[in-house]
Amino acid sequence: MKRVIGVGCLLAVLLPIAGCDWLDEQPNVPSISTTQKQAKSVFVIGAIPDQDPDKLQRLYPKLATYLEQALQVPVQYKPVTDYTAAVSAFRVGDLDMVWYGGLTGTQARLQVPGAEAIAQRDIDANFHSVFIANKKSGLQPLQNLQDLQTLKGRTFTFGSESSTSGRLMPQYFLAQAGVNLSDFQGQPGFSRSHDATLDLVQAGTYDAGVLNEQVWQSRVKAGTVNGDRVSVIWRTPAYYDYHWVIHPAVRERFGPQFVERVQTALLRLNPQKPEHQEILELFGANKFIATKSANYQQIEQIGREIGKIR
Repeated sequence: MKRVIGVGCLLAVLLPIAGCDWLDEQPNVPSISTTQKQAKSVFVIGAIPDQDPDKLQRLYPKLATYLEQALQVPVQYKPVTDYTAAVSAFRVGDLDMVWYGGLTGTQARLQVPGAEAIAQRDIDANFHSVFIANKKSGLQPLQNLQDLQTLKGRTFTFGSESSTSGRLMPQYFLAQAGVNLSDFQGQPGFSRSHDATLDLVQAGTYDAGVLNEQVWQSRVKAGTVNGDRVSVIWRTPAYYDYHWVIHPAVRERFGPQFVERVQTALLRLNPQKPEHQEILELFGANKFIATKSANYQQIEQIGREIGKIR
């Protein structure tokens, strides 16, 4: 009887130890706290889905790899479904830094106190939209802003409803010319992306439309614009557009100088380096330059005027 009791006591001592050893040997069973720490240690970037998804998928993982090497922290690109989702994800902290258009970037910053606009492409300080028309519409090149009135009674499509270059600024210039959305034939379309706008007008689904100039030039260069079917009829005046906005919480997670480190990494992208050149080419830029939130005051004002910012 004493021997049985002794073995039982020994097992009572050894089983908890063996159990602990088994857990220690399982690398794929992290505790909840470990998982949370790993999630917080990842710098998550995103972007508005303004172009062909395949192009976005080529671009942002490459940028994530570059930033990971430059910043020495894990970097993940997380795609979003639409412009609104890009703003919402930034507001709740699911995205740490996002490539926005002027309007969505302003919306995001206003919803997150302390958020900062830190960098833009060299082309974004003087950005333009282009109005295009299907050749069968008979619309001719416009000489000035007032000539936008020739679009009255025509079918017309914008890009995304929250696009700066595909909706906000074009609607602003149309209003200056005395053209309201109700002046088009039927309701104006919202194609969801610049590429889609071009494809719809080129196919004749709409008489005319508007998209950002950089996408137009990129498509012309790629040979996917049929000049016998579609052409540019007017180029807008310049305005500020795309930019990176970064969340203030990154300073707590990665250090007080992290925002400056990210900005420096973006500004150091060099077209003379092959691995950098590919990223810049996909962005349609020669380099990134510093920017600041104050540059988007006009965007905020116009956004409030048309009800996109409250």
